[in-house]
Amino acid sequence: MATKKQFNSFEEMLSDSDVPVLVDFYAEWCGPCQMMVPILEQVNAELKDRLRIVKIDTEKYTQLATQYQIYALPTLVLFKKGEPVERIEGVRQAADLVKHLQTII
Repeated sequence: MATKKQFNSFEEMLSDSDVPVLVDFYAEWCGPCQMMVPILEQVNAELKDRLRIVKIDTEKYTQLATQYQIYALPTLVLFKKGEPVERIEGVRQAADLVKHLQTII
């Protein structure tokens, strides 16, 4: 699902994207975060031409978690043109998530 790429900054990655970016803020120890893995794979399969999904480990990137006020895990933040436009906290089913995202992207 996820493609590993190197960027100089999170902001650069967001601004260089030609499609909206859905950022999955997670932690390895978070059970619900692990439940989101197959769900996000389904979302990616359905929306792959219209959306990019990026995973950010809040334990490794604490500054980003603080900057975007991530207090609950998992938290999904949808960015358009580098700006956050939608925030989804907790586990959502793939069909519900796809339907919700389609109205925004």
